[in-house]
Amino acid sequence: MADSAAAGAFDIVEYYKDLVLKDPSISAPVAAVSSLVKIVERQRATTMSEFMKIVRNASETLKEAMHHSISLSAGCDVFLQQMSRLSHAQGVEECRDALISAGNNFVLTAGQCRDQVAEIGSPFVRDDQTILIHSYSRVIMGLLRRAVKQNKRFRVYVTESRPDQSGLRAADELQRLGVPCEVVLDSAVGYIMEKVDLVFVGAEGVVESGGLINKIGTYQLAIIARAAKKPFYALAESYKFVRLYPLSQYDLPTYRSDLLSFKDKADGEVDWQAELTENNPTLDYTPPEFITLLFTDLGIMTPSGVSDELIKFYLD
Repeated sequence: MADSAAAGAFDIVEYYKDLVLKDPSISAPVAAVSSLVKIVERQRATTMSEFMKIVRNASETLKEAMHHSISLSAGCDVFLQQMSRLSHAQGVEECRDALISAGNNFVLTAGQCRDQVAEIGSPFVRDDQTILIHSYSRVIMGLLRRAVKQNKRFRVYVTESRPDQSGLRAADELQRLGVPCEVVLDSAVGYIMEKVDLVFVGAEGVVESGGLINKIGTYQLAIIARAAKKPFYALAESYKFVRLYPLSQYDLPTYRSDLLSFKDKADGEVDWQAELTENNPTLDYTPPEFITLLFTDLGIMTPSGVSDELIKFYLD
């Protein structure tokens, strides 16, 4: 009864979409936690099991609606783990109040995590460097803005990042900051790599092995950087650490068997441009051996350190 009543009174998916639409700077984990806080505020469960069921169902609804977005799922999992901790020693109302407080605090401090990553990573940016970044990443842009404020002079190559061309957004911001930048085709990364001093990439999620799930093209960037002996640095907030252990590109929750599968196109003409968008993946997996270091709000770490942090958070 309570579960259906809560669902009928509040559409968590629409609330999440509205948050993202109103504030393009908000990250998926933060928007997910804000949405779950709203669920907790509105429902009136009388038992702990009912309370936890409502929140878990809302989390699953949001994940499914967003096609199991890696970063959104990470935010939901952080919130659910906090709920699990609070439920052991408190009654329903106490747990509800504490969970609302914890969720709101997460939302308020999420921006600080991004600032901490920028502070930790900015010493790696030096005068006269040429940096390569991939797609658009809020945390990378924060680092580069900090470097500009420190009066460092550097140049940036930005990948176009198809299919959504999100690299163009990064290039626009860099131009407004007065940073010399050029947009390069995704297929031209190998061509310009010898001119690059280091590579920065963001992350949709950092998995247990220390590998990355990120915008499509990150893996090939890492392969080329390694072949050219260029440092490959990943930047991510610790709330994007996820309990996944993919062994290949096809182990990701976002994997679809129909992507890049050979279909019968014998009938009529094919719109290959539309096919590019509809028939290609948007994320890929970069194994930990290709990553030089991770810059996080917990500090600088090697990929092997991620599993330790996940253990601390989920098992301590």
